[in-house]
Amino acid sequence: MDELIQNFYTAFQERDATKMNACYHSNVTFSDPVFGTLKGEQAKKMWRMLCKNGKDLRVEFSDVKATEKEASANWKAQYTFSKTGRAVTNTIRASFVFKDGKIIEHHDEFNIRNWAGQALGWKGKLLGGTSFFRKKLRKQVLNMLDRFEK
Repeated sequence: MDELIQNFYTAFQERDATKMNACYHSNVTFSDPVFGTLKGEQAKKMWRMLCKNGKDLRVEFSDVKATEKEASANWKAQYTFSKTGRAVTNTIRASFVFKDGKIIEHHDEFNIRNWAGQALGWKGKLLGGTSFFRKKLRKQVLNMLDRFEK
């Protein structure tokens, strides 16, 4: 299963959402601090949106550890946050669960306050850890995801 995770992140480096999504089970569950929980096609759509819109996105991954049932990896995304033009370097810890040779669960964890500070400046640093901020951000990104490919 190590190879599956390697393939997933190599495809991400190439911004190839089709190859990334081929690693996912049809009933996949994805979660992270920004998007919350996404299931199935919605999770796959998120990767298509991020790959298409991430014009200067650079992805690095390391420390892939896998068994037949689960895996973990560290990865880093570097990009320009489009709304502010600010540079972001986000360090993420990923965990995976497998079913039928595919990723059935994918959970990304990162410090939302650090991300918000980089993406939005002092206001993001100040408000990034609040539930108000997370709810507002989640609503915005889910609206973007809903409008994508329509």
